[in-house]
Order: sequence, then structure tokens, then C-alpha cells
Amino acid sequence: GLKGTDDIAVPVQGGEYVKEAKIGRAIMDADVFISLTHFKGHEMTGFGGAIKNIGMGCGSRAGKTEQHSSGKPHISPEKCRGCRRCQRECANEGLVFDRAARKMSVDQTHCVGCGRCLGACNFDAIAFDNDNANEVLKAIDKMEMTDKLSAAKGEALICRAYAHFVLVNVFCQHYDPAHPDDLGIPYMEKAETELDPKYERGTVAEVYAKIEKDIEEGLPLINDVIYSVPKYHFNKRAANAFAARFYLYYQKWDEAVKYATVALTNSPAGSLRNYEELLEYPMNNGATLNTAATYYVSADLTCNFMMATAYSYAGRVFGGYGVGMQYNHGQMIADNEGIDCTNTPFAPYTWKCEPLRFVSGIDKILLPRVPYLIEYLDPVAGTGYRHTVYPLFTAEETLLTRAEAYIMQKEYTAALNDMNLYLSNSCSKYKTLTEANISSWAASVADYDPKNPTPKKPLNPAFEIDRTQEGMIHTLLLLRRYETLHYGLRWFDVKRFGIEIYRRTLTSNDLGIKSVDDTLEVRDNRRAVQLPADVLAADMTPNPR
Repeated sequence: GLKGTDDIAVPVQGGEYVKEAKIGRAIMDADVFISLTHFKGHEMTGFGGAIKNIGMGCGSRAGKTEQHSSGKPHISPEKCRGCRRCQRECANEGLVFDRAARKMSVDQTHCVGCGRCLGACNFDAIAFDNDNANEVLKAIDKMEMTDKLSAAKGEALICRAYAHFVLVNVFCQHYDPAHPDDLGIPYMEKAETELDPKYERGTVAEVYAKIEKDIEEGLPLINDVIYSVPKYHFNKRAANAFAARFYLYYQKWDEAVKYATVALTNSPAGSLRNYEELLEYPMNNGATLNTAATYYVSADLTCNFMMATAYSYAGRVFGGYGVGMQYNHGQMIADNEGIDCTNTPFAPYTWKCEPLRFVSGIDKILLPRVPYLIEYLDPVAGTGYRHTVYPLFTAEETLLTRAEAYIMQKEYTAALNDMNLYLSNSCSKYKTLTEANISSWAASVADYDPKNPTPKKPLNPAFEIDRTQEGMIHTLLLLRRYETLHYGLRWFDVKRFGIEIYRRTLTSNDLGIKSVDDTLEVRDNRRAVQLPADVLAADMTPNPR
């Protein structure tokens, strides 16, 4: 009818996700249906055409509400300009304007998820929660379970676990059984349905327990058959690699070994990166395709278990540009503790990707791992959005995860096998690691001093290690530091092993140390990054300072 209330429930034969649709009665009574459709862009699906226009356009008001209600937007306070243009587009009183703060927010009880506000915002302040794992789990619970839905539920549980794993390790102290009261983060187990809900942070230990529960429930359900592009989903290998990393951080070494072995299969060597193929591509730090960096993150490579994309300037920070020089991997760090350090138990060595290493007049020592990609909005003006692609989990990082777990189990032969396999694949030459030469190296190298740096930084982990384990871990951390360069995982190793960090001012040529200005000590409050301003504004307990 004219008001969209005269409808009929139409069964959807064979529908897996939708069993019936509420369609306008006049449509169902028609003898002929002609659709004149134009091809269009769409905020949520990318493109829309005849199927979209018929499927959504013929729905009654109740039908359209059902179609949209599975995804509702949220508004970033930092990006919102308070222009209220989005509110003028809302027909359901789903947007609430705070006059004092001059910020808009979404009233989840009235919002129907139509998306008109998204199209109205010129500042990218509005985004949809349609990728929320809890929304998926809620929807699946209302459906008759099938193999595909079971696999989707498994991925949603793993996604939820991974999201909280990242958050708890960034915004909290590292998991430590000796500090059971360390502030955690709220573990979101259901989608928000009310305006301005209040949450308690709980503890890090509680968050880890819930992550473990989601992993153990979700992992057996993962099925790669449902994915058209598995590398952009939590496929089986990626999910097992995540479980291995989680249990390593959780100090459950047996579980870390178990899940890493599943991810690597019985032939880990066949899963490692082919550097000979990588060397066929040019090292180009511009915003171009078909370079070593774009090949490094290819979803077609066996070594890349799972990929992610982001709006990001990382390609400039870790590319041949002046951006980010003050906190980059410069020559001094590279020489004393990074990829050029000769004071290691596996020296002399040569990384296979040495020909692709980027060195220039700016103080950056870079590897081709972070492509700088541009989505051009105006090709003539050269303007658009900056993107990058990066691997969340790789065979190499998972191999080193298993090696570390073996060290903690004192299974040194197995750990050495994994570390030597890593070196044999990554280096054109290297000194084979043995328990004896690692112990000798560790005994002969002085501990790191901020004015006299060495690669051997004192370790203060939350668990006990003996002298043999300490030397092995120092070696393992050197390999992981190379493997995860530019990807940020070093910060988690710094927290896990209680490594003190110093803020230094370098001399004008960046090769000498002028002064040591600050120290990030073991369990320094600043190791837990402060919560974002919008979270604090919602009355969340801040991290102590």
C-alpha cells in the first residue's frame, strides 16, 4: 500500500538464511513485473543492480526493517563534526545529538539500519557494525543449523576471540598469573541494543579465559569449504596459528605446540616463503603494483595463512619517504640489534632478501613488506584513499611460535630444528645453531645498555627460565624481530618478557647516542596504552598513570 503496511509473507524456497520475506501485497498480485534499473555503488555490498532493487524495493516497511536490522552503524566522536546532516536523513529518530559536545550518536532502539546516514556523512564518521561477530552469532542462533552456518559460527567465535586478544594486549598489562587483578577490557559477548551502555573492565585473566573458551568452541567448526577467498577469513591454518600464538602468551606451552603443529602440517618446510620468487620482483617504494612488497602479501602464497587490509599510511611510514623517520628501524638499531647485527649466534649470515633491502639518505632500513596502495578518487589530481595489505599470520611466525614453546618445555632439539629450518629458508648462508654455540654466545655478550647497545636485552618474564632457556630465547627473539619487522609484534615480546625500553636522543648523524631521556621499566603503567578518548568519555575506568 501507499504506507508500506499492506504486505504478505512469501516463503523463500531453499533459503538458507532467509526463510520468508515480507513483500508488498500489490507486487505479489501483479501479473507482470518490469524493472528499469541502473548500476550503482552501494555502501555495504560494493555494487547494486536489478536484484538489489527488486529484492529490497519490493519489501514492505516491515520487510525493509528486517533486511536492514542485521547491521547498524556507529559514529566515531573523533571524526564527527556535529554538522547534523546525517540526522536530517534519518526518518526513525535513530540519531541523537549531544548539543554540549556537538557530537552525534546512534540510538540502537530506534535505528533500523537503513544506511541513509552513512551516505550523508562527508567525514567518514559513520560506519556499519555489520561485521560484528556478535551480530552474526545472534543471527545464526535464530536459524536452523546447517554445515555452512556451523562454519560461519566457528569463524565468528574465532573473530571475537582475536579482536579481544589484540585489545587486551594493547590496552592492558600482559597476562601474568602473579597479578590476577590487572585491569582487563569488557568482553563483548552480545551486540549492543541500548544507548550508552555501561561496562566493567574485569581482569586480564578473565579476558584470557573467555578467549580460550571461544577458541575451543569455534576452532572445531572452521571449514574452509565455505570460503571463496579463504586467506581473507579465519581458515583452518590461520585459526590454528592464532590459537598457537594465544596459548604461547597464555603460557600453556603444550597447547601452543599442538596448534602450531596443526597449522604447519607434517611438512612445515613446504609452507615457508619462497625467497627466490620474491627476488624476481623489483624493490619499489612508490604506490605501484607488481613490486616485491605487493608479492610479499599475496594471498596466493602458501606461507601467508591470513591477510587483512586497512586504510593506512603504513606504506609511507615503512617506505622510502620521510614520514615516520623518528620512530623507524634506523641504521643504529639495525646495526646493534636488528637485521644488520653481526653479534648473533648464527653469524656470519646473509638474509636472502638482502638485494631488496631499502637504504637511502633517510635513516630507514626497510624490507619490502608493506605496500603503499592508493584508491584514486581523482586520478588527474592524484588524490584518494591510502591502503595497505598485511599478513596476520604466516608459516614463519607460527614456526617460531612453536620453537619458543619447545624452549619453554626444554625440548631443545625440537626448538633448534625449527630455528635452523627458519634460518635455512631465510638465509643464503648462516651458522647452524646448537645448544653449545648459543650458550657460548649468551655467556660472552654483555647485557644491553642504552648507551652501549647489544642484542642481548635483560629478560624479566612472568615465568621462570634457566640460563639455557635464556640464551635460546634471546636467539629466538632475534629471529622473530627480523621476521615481524614492520608488523608490530615486537611490542608484545617486549611486554611478555619484561624488556626495558629507553627513549634516546641521537646525534645529528643518527649514529650516536646524545642522551637517554626516559625508561619504560618492567610493568611500567605506560605498557598498557591509555584507552581512547571516546571510551574514557563513556565512563570506562582509565588505565593508571
